[in-house]
Amino acid sequence: MNQQHTILKYDGSFDGFLCCVFAVFEQKLLHPIIRKESEIDQELFTTTEIIVTEHLKAQRVWKSFKTKISKRQHTNLFKAFLSEIKGVENTLLKYIQYIFQQHKTTAINYSNKDILTINQVAKMVGREKHRMEAFVRFQLTKDNIYVATVSPDFNVLPLITSHFKDRYADQKWLIFDTKRNYGIYYNLRIVEIITFDSFTTIDADHYNEKEIDFQKLWNVYYQHVNIESRKNTKLHLQHLPKRYWKYLTEKIDI
Repeated sequence: MNQQHTILKYDGSFDGFLCCVFAVFEQKLLHPIIRKESEIDQELFTTTEIIVTEHLKAQRVWKSFKTKISKRQHTNLFKAFLSEIKGVENTLLKYIQYIFQQHKTTAINYSNKDILTINQVAKMVGREKHRMEAFVRFQLTKDNIYVATVSPDFNVLPLITSHFKDRYADQKWLIFDTKRNYGIYYNLRIVEIITFDSFTTIDADHYNEKEIDFQKLWNVYYQHVNIESRKNTKLHLQHLPKRYWKYLTEKIDI
């Protein structure tokens, strides 16, 4: 006899995912499957429930979870969620269920396949975070806002927000993820989440008059310090993969 699964649909946010976890424990669901609302259901013998995101419920789950594990582990769970790998929510759910089943806080059991998977995925997301922090290049617009566009493999904007807020606290800036169609905007006070219907790159017509001169100057400087006789293409690509070149002023022909 087939066991009926319950598919929990959520809005794709981390709070929404935590509300799904809340529903699993509250309803004592035996065979839950968590999915984004945008995903299509193809299984037979299932029921579907739409989970409404409620901040208080999400905070209850997150606060309880954090009391049972280290800061590193709950950070890794969040990073793994941001990977957006298909089905990652269900791996995270199994991990959370495992942690809550423990009677007291224990050392992390890396022989558990879900824990191992989460930590491996978190490392991948962490590497992408550091690369975005290193390779993001801003362009000054006529509105005196520094704008950068990115399209990272993983949804790392929530992870790089504090880095750029601290580093560029005296400037208005916007980093827009063209793959996910949202951005983070710092207005000299707070960082806000913004969305646009269509946003790709900054047209040269919108540059501040100083921006093109600066880009040319930087390009000339880069060409002069790039000593041809010492060029090591293999090592260069190892430290600076070609997929990141589109972000770099020194790699753009001006």
